[in-house]
Amino acid sequence: MMMCLFSATANAQEEKERKSVAIKAKAKERNSDRHEKSDTAKHKSIAIGTDGIHINDTGKFVEKDFEVEFSIVDVGINTLVDKTDYTTSAAQGFLNVPSNVKNANLFSLQTGRSWNVNVWPIVVKARLVNGGSQRVHVSTGVGLQMYNFRFSKDISYLNNTNPEIFMDTVSFSKNKLGLTYLSVPLALTAKTRMGKDLWLVYGIGVTGGYRLSSWTKQISGARGKVKNHDGFNFNDFNACLTGEIGIASYFRIYASYQVTSLHKTALDQHPFCIGLRFGGA
Repeated sequence: MMMCLFSATANAQEEKERKSVAIKAKAKERNSDRHEKSDTAKHKSIAIGTDGIHINDTGKFVEKDFEVEFSIVDVGINTLVDKTDYTTSAAQGFLNVPSNVKNANLFSLQTGRSWNVNVWPIVVKARLVNGGSQRVHVSTGVGLQMYNFRFSKDISYLNNTNPEIFMDTVSFSKNKLGLTYLSVPLALTAKTRMGKDLWLVYGIGVTGGYRLSSWTKQISGARGKVKNHDGFNFNDFNACLTGEIGIASYFRIYASYQVTSLHKTALDQHPFCIGLRFGGA
């Protein structure tokens, strides 16, 4: 009888251990499913992983080691950081305006009407860290970087043998300068889990660009609408420092500072932009 009692007790203990292991396994599976669901991003993309290539058509996507994102757009406002020494002979000769207005105020902007738009049709991301609460990836791609500066003064750009800026004789209702660059970005971006389905996104990067076009658009009662495409003493290449911060799938704020000068000579002006980023994850 003692042996039977011992055997029954041992069997009960083994059954209890089996149930405990099964409960832990189910809990682990539920936790894994919950993390997998919270790690999905609502964006259209292609992912390349060890299990093949996947195209996201449903709006939900589990992050992979490599992704291709489409249609990221930045919309923000422009301003000019002016570091020009207006006492130099180069600046004095470039500005064909009265001496009392040869200063940074000559290029004052209508800030609310001076826009920056960047379009990134394709961005490729490679995952460096893929943890449950921390993600890091590096990304690159190609796109267009566009500046529009709306001047408050009646200045005009003239691309003669020796380019110059002069104070025009008419009053403009619109006086705009536009530049478009073909740009390649390189960014390091991190995501930190703040809660269930809530990720803080932040990153830094650089862009390098080649000027595709530069133009002015002026509207006045005397001349009507006049557009002029030319070089206007602008540098052919630019380089920018960039940054972003936001909440994944909710909003992202970007900023960009051009470290190279807009102009080849005379003026030392650097665009600074800040705004909202749409698309991506």
